[in-house]
Amino acid sequence: MTDATIPHLPLNDGRRIAQIGFGTWPLDDALAETVVQAALACGYRLIDTAARYGNETGVGRGIAASGLPRSEVAITSKLRGSEHGYETTLRAFDATMAALGTDYLDLYLIHWPLPMRDLYVDTWRAFVRLREEGRIRSIGVSNFQPAHIERLLAETGVLPAVNQLELHPDFTQAALRAWHARQGIVIESWSPLGRGALLQDATVLRLAQKHGRSAAQILLRWHVQHGLVAIPKSQDPARMAQNLAVFDFALDGDDLAALALLDGDHRQGGDPDTNDER
Repeated sequence: MTDATIPHLPLNDGRRIAQIGFGTWPLDDALAETVVQAALACGYRLIDTAARYGNETGVGRGIAASGLPRSEVAITSKLRGSEHGYETTLRAFDATMAALGTDYLDLYLIHWPLPMRDLYVDTWRAFVRLREEGRIRSIGVSNFQPAHIERLLAETGVLPAVNQLELHPDFTQAALRAWHARQGIVIESWSPLGRGALLQDATVLRLAQKHGRSAAQILLRWHVQHGLVAIPKSQDPARMAQNLAVFDFALDGDDLAALALLDGDHRQGGDPDTNDER
């Protein structure tokens, strides 16, 4: 598996994003350095981190140690909630660049909207500036609701290219996915395996047996066929490779119908309207 064989989705800014990337939460710096090297060796080319994870330095070292040209690795990071605001965003971005050891980001996201602080529009204006300066290739958000995004568009004229959301077969957010599709915003799924809870589900295990695949591969294939980007994580190189090998089979209509029955509308992470994660 190489980046050339990983399908990419078009973004509304003319760029592309790989459908499977590699997540780095909750790795510390030391682990991130070795695990990211292993992920890149497996063929991953989209690496996801965040200031709040506390591992940007390790992620940057892992990418540098891989020997791959910087242009071949797409790096995503996210702005910490405590850094909302125009000037604080610009300073936080500089700190992220220093930690990662790079002079540009492929994708930068506002990690949470924090509507109670009411600074996400000012933050977004800083993102737009950084993109215009060429320091970020694509800009997006994470955990934003339609009302938050509509306000960004109304006040800045700029739509996010990506929204990273909690999404898995037990929390499909179908109406939200349809809204994003109408806006041309790609959804990137965090916790694509339901924090591991779905790996022992009887339906998932039955489909894994049917297709001769792992439970994780069934779940990741579900994301791929719904036009989503998934960012699974693992510290095991064999599972890393397995999670990437989901492009040579397909779930049929009966499979997708069975998985649709798993949707219990169970959110495992924070609520975007109330979460104050800084």
